[in-house]
Amino acid sequence: MKFEVQKDAASVMLVLKEKKLDSTISSELKGEFLILCKPKIETLVIDLHDVEFCDSSGLSALLIAERKMKEHGGKVRLVGANQKVVSLLKISMLDRLFEIKNAGGKQTR
Repeated sequence: MKFEVQKDAASVMLVLKEKKLDSTISSELKGEFLILCKPKIETLVIDLHDVEFCDSSGLSALLIAERKMKEHGGKVRLVGANQKVVSLLKISMLDRLFEIKNAGGKQTR
C-alpha cells in the first residue's frame, strides 16, 4: 500500500496513494489507522484524491479510523473523495459519521 503521513501537534493527514480502496489494501490500512489514531490526535484527515474506487472493505477500514478517533473525542475528515466514493458513503449512510470535502472542494456535511 502506498501512502504518505503528515503530522503536526494535534492532527494527522494520511494521503492514500492508491486507485482502489478495497480488500487488497484494507487490512494494511486498518493497521495503519490503529497506529495513527492516538489520544493526543484531535483530527485524522484522510486524503482520497487518488482513490477512484471503494468497496465495503474500504468502508470498513474508514469505520475503524472513525471508531478509534471517537474513543477519545477525535474526528475523521475525508478530503478529495470523488463523486463515486461520496455516493457510496451516502448510500451506506456513512456521510453522517464523517466530515466530507469532495474533490470539487464542496463540503457534503
